[in-house]
Amino acid sequence: MTEITTLTQFLSTANTQFQVYDLGRRVQHIDMMAFSQIEALQAPYPSPIQGHAQFAIVFWDDSNQHFIWFLKLPLDERGLLSPAPRTQFIRMVIEALGSDPTQALSQDQQDTLANHPFAFKPSAEKLALFNALVRKQLGLPASAQYEFAYQYLSGQVSPERWQDVGLQGLADICVRAAALDHNEQLLNALEHSADEVKIALCQQLEHITLDAPLAERLLSAFYQGSPEQKLYYLRALASAPALAQQAIQYLDEQDALDDNALITIAGRNWTALKDDQTRKIYLEALAKQPQGFFNQIFADIVAIPAIRTQLLMALRDSERSQALANAIGGLFRVTKA
Repeated sequence: MTEITTLTQFLSTANTQFQVYDLGRRVQHIDMMAFSQIEALQAPYPSPIQGHAQFAIVFWDDSNQHFIWFLKLPLDERGLLSPAPRTQFIRMVIEALGSDPTQALSQDQQDTLANHPFAFKPSAEKLALFNALVRKQLGLPASAQYEFAYQYLSGQVSPERWQDVGLQGLADICVRAAALDHNEQLLNALEHSADEVKIALCQQLEHITLDAPLAERLLSAFYQGSPEQKLYYLRALASAPALAQQAIQYLDEQDALDDNALITIAGRNWTALKDDQTRKIYLEALAKQPQGFFNQIFADIVAIPAIRTQLLMALRDSERSQALANAIGGLFRVTKA
């Protein structure tokens, strides 16, 4: 029998169907062909975070009972999946379950698989969006919180009842916004909801593709919001890089690209850094931070395949400031050491 070395091989051999979702910077579905290329070490992981691929696998068999693995696997310096940890996890599963990952687990088996070194727990915000996205893609109904969230966002109940709005309900609304035309409710919510609901909405919207009117409204809210609120609205513009670029330029003009803003951009708005001017603004602001902070953030974002080449070219930009040149020199000294 051929040795099983990839998750795709294992789940296919076990006669299961499965889907893969990125849970690193943003919660996104990963195309099966793309995941196969990642596992075959033919493509880098698209959204690495702190040197790791962070993803979920949802799988099921003919009984239609669904199972989930949350996995955090290390990447090499090229952004490729490190095969040894992945193979180690597969061997652990085979040792615990045999060839059927959907069989009933004993308590010892549950403990083994719950405490393996490659597991991670997503944040509550990401978990809500993930649950909503999976249920939508599998054709399952929304959660029990969906109906009240719809009523609240559409103004059918008092804004003062914001504590009754569940995070899962907001996630259900967001992932169904395009299919069920919920954009009107979302626009209304940004006008009339309690601030707590607006922030929770932003934490869900950062993972979905926004339509143009909603994205423009979020940018307007960004300009009008408090310093703390601004970063939530900026995160919500993750799928609208052109508008995020405007927001980043505004923060720069207000001398407000502090450490929290820089972390926010790295974590959610990295596609805005494809723009030459925005990338220059970002790196110059990053260079004003302590050397250790600069090194940590730069190492994180330079691993993102979509912007890696541009960031490496920026290291040799003849028009960079002296502060950025010094920060880059400090980075190189640490790398050589």
